[in-house]
Amino acid sequence: MKYCFFFLLLPLTAFSQQGADYKVASIGFYNLENLFDTLDTPDTNDADFLPGGRLLWNTEKYISKQHNMANVISQLGTELSPDGVALLGVAEVENRKVLEDLVSQPELKSRKYQIVHYDSPDERGIDVGLLYQPKYFVPLGSRAVPVLLKDPKTGDKDYTRDILYVAGTFDGEPVHVMVGHWPSRRGGEAGSAWMRAAAAQVCKNLADSLKKTDPNAKIVIMGDLNDDPDNKSLTDVLKARRSTEELRADELYNPMYDQFKSGNGTLAYKDSWNLFDQVIVSKGFVNKKTGGWQLYKAMVFRQPWLLQTEGAFRGYPFRTFVGDIFINGYSDHLPVFLYFLKRK
Repeated sequence: MKYCFFFLLLPLTAFSQQGADYKVASIGFYNLENLFDTLDTPDTNDADFLPGGRLLWNTEKYISKQHNMANVISQLGTELSPDGVALLGVAEVENRKVLEDLVSQPELKSRKYQIVHYDSPDERGIDVGLLYQPKYFVPLGSRAVPVLLKDPKTGDKDYTRDILYVAGTFDGEPVHVMVGHWPSRRGGEAGSAWMRAAAAQVCKNLADSLKKTDPNAKIVIMGDLNDDPDNKSLTDVLKARRSTEELRADELYNPMYDQFKSGNGTLAYKDSWNLFDQVIVSKGFVNKKTGGWQLYKAMVFRQPWLLQTEGAFRGYPFRTFVGDIFINGYSDHLPVFLYFLKRK
């Protein structure tokens, strides 16, 4: 991969150049795979996740799931930053309460994560959210941006997760964050592609409007996009590119692209890996002339203990259930995160 700024080429332990030291921070995303509480919520399709439901979901399982999620999150980004991820987008959470329980876990409590969350119209009753450490990030405003889906063939409406938009300052620097969980491939990749294109267009329109005000706006778009970096929703609609070279004003940079082409992924299906979980940035993060925080490195958090070690799904992400069987794993997705550097 070719980069347009020098410190991307440095080894992990080298954060000084001609005597200049750098701050390090990380921003990540994690699909928590059905983080539901045990309560029956009206107008939410949570029947499977009730004590009397198909999965026999109960307090013991819920507590274990929370602990497992917190254990993973507590380790993200700590190789270079002891505080771990400063910002973490999450998906597949039922409500704000499950996030409040998550940030209260012993593994995370000392970081004092705060929450941005809105209930979405998703038919499954799952939302996205943003966790942030106040010592790094101060939110200035947020809103849920709807993804309006209307089947071009039938005219029927479909309801999916909103895009969470949060504006704030990251160590005093203006940053814009979007967290999404784009429509799934249910019904087939080709037949559902128009829905992910619609979600991508919402993100693109918002990014373009921000860049009209500030061409160097620092924007992060992250989520479970249900498409790989080389799919049209990313390349043609969002215009997320593989290289930073000659990046146009209306384009974004996808540092996960090379990860995917090298065979890395975040979820497995039919013995092959997809990289649906991505963190994409605007040109302002990869142009050292803008100063401030600059992208250093993209990571998929792949640890042996996050993968199944036996059975038909050996080597796949170690998830909470296989079918109806509780196996007390983590998630069917691996988390991803980016490191950023800034001169002190």
